[in-house]
Amino acid sequence: MVAMLAGCASGSNPQPLSSKIDVDLGNVNSEGLRGAPDGLRAVHYEFCVPAGEDRVEEVRSIDPTAQFMPGSRGRIGCARDQILVVGNTHQRSYRQVLERLAGLEYVNRVEENFLE
Repeated sequence: MVAMLAGCASGSNPQPLSSKIDVDLGNVNSEGLRGAPDGLRAVHYEFCVPAGEDRVEEVRSIDPTAQFMPGSRGRIGCARDQILVVGNTHQRSYRQVLERLAGLEYVNRVEENFLE
């Protein structure tokens, strides 16, 4: 899996993300938004975590945008003993949040969610 590089409105040279992250962060601004000036939007992503309150609390402490959807498989295909988590980049230090999530031993991958 190839990690996407994040572009930045300021033109800085971004560092590559973890190989567990498959989210296109090209043209995402410092507020975590991308798109036309009159249509900026957050980039949504999803991943699976093992069921259990301790995992939920750990993820929630890293990502305040995290929404937990037990029973849903998502596009990523969570197993029955996992919980689908959806978050977004419209938050402070979104790149670091994604890296911390990918660094959790029980998160296999983080993929972009297109809210279909």
